[in-house]
Amino acid sequence: MTIRTRLTLLFTGVVASLLGVFCGVIYFFAERHRAQEFQERLRTEAFNSAQLLYGRTTLSPELFKLLDRNQITVVNREEIIIYNYLNQLVYESGTDYLSVDKATLDEVRLRREVQFRRGDREIVGVLFANGTNRFVVFASGVDKYGFSKQRNLALILSTGWLLATGLVFLAGRFFARKSLQPMTRVISRVDSISASRLELRVDEGNGQDEIAQLARTFNRMLDRLEEAFRLQRAFVSNASHEMRTPLTAITGQIEVALLTEEKPEELRATLLSVLEDVRQLNRLTNGLLTLASINVDETTVSLSPLRVDELLWAVRSDLLKMHPNYAVRVELDELPEREADLSLPGSETLLKTALFNLMENGCKFSPDHAVRVRLQRLRGYFSLRFHNGGDAIPAAELPLIFKPFHRGTNAHRTPGHGIGLSLTDRIIRLHQGSLQVDSAPDTGTAFTVLLPAK
Repeated sequence: MTIRTRLTLLFTGVVASLLGVFCGVIYFFAERHRAQEFQERLRTEAFNSAQLLYGRTTLSPELFKLLDRNQITVVNREEIIIYNYLNQLVYESGTDYLSVDKATLDEVRLRREVQFRRGDREIVGVLFANGTNRFVVFASGVDKYGFSKQRNLALILSTGWLLATGLVFLAGRFFARKSLQPMTRVISRVDSISASRLELRVDEGNGQDEIAQLARTFNRMLDRLEEAFRLQRAFVSNASHEMRTPLTAITGQIEVALLTEEKPEELRATLLSVLEDVRQLNRLTNGLLTLASINVDETTVSLSPLRVDELLWAVRSDLLKMHPNYAVRVELDELPEREADLSLPGSETLLKTALFNLMENGCKFSPDHAVRVRLQRLRGYFSLRFHNGGDAIPAAELPLIFKPFHRGTNAHRTPGHGIGLSLTDRIIRLHQGSLQVDSAPDTGTAFTVLLPAK
């Protein structure tokens, strides 16, 4: 069942129920008024009959019956019966519609007036006193005209209820369709969006209702998807290009070595060049795999308490083993004495990769191959600042340096693939931290890592 149908049925059901209650209340009070009015008529008939028969000015029972048979009264199928104080029937209109037992007579004498009903006949019993005589008078009849009016009222209310329900159903269907038209447009637009047409966006309508909010949310999701597809295409293209370069170099060097009879020294130089290309390819492959694994599933990364100072010294040691000509100066700025205050939750492997990339970049782009690392424990987080005195990064390129495979104009003379900083930024963000860069010709370049403490 569609939302439009459900809304229409719900709206119709609510309004029909309210109308039904309204019609029921009207009929109930109309019936109550009819009964009270008819009982008042019967009460008047009872007193008038007793007054005419046993009051100060009387008629003979025979004359009263004659008048009754000629329908002097206004009550349909009326019957008047009167009992004296000995419970003896002293008058009956002769129609014989009603019989009364002693308990009813006693109840009338006790309460002075009773009303009850037998079938469609309504009865009023009253106590009439005339001097020493005390009579119990019963007047009964059928409210033929009142019932007819009630039937007409019920027919009118039922017909009106049915017509109103039908009109409400049609109006509800119209307004539901009108209200859901923006949703229909959204569905139609979404059906036209595909992987090759991610630039399309959903119409946000008036920009205020819930459907507009849904459209905005969907458009933001499309923005993220389009960006992800763009990055994926760029990633595949750049990765293919970066991997093709060392593979081509390796293939060319091996083919040249096979075609020529090189001396052992020359062959050794060729093998060393090939080995360097293989190492470069290996670093590229590892970086790509690490970046891809983090992007695919972040939940597989396990975090454990790590001492940030020990992590920093371990990374420095690994870097100097690989590049003995590099210089890394570590400054520890007023660190707390408690070991727990030096811990942070993280993945040792990933954080080592991120810090290694920042240290290596700092040394690689510095004229003296030196980087200064400053560690601070601030309120709630750790600050690690990597500073080198190399060429400044142009301001226009600062927002792009964390994109995969992007390399600044100051890095053309330095080997690399443009993966390290993007991988580092992804790892830092995975640890709920941030990575910032400041670069100026006079002060050099500084990368600042902020990581939440434990």
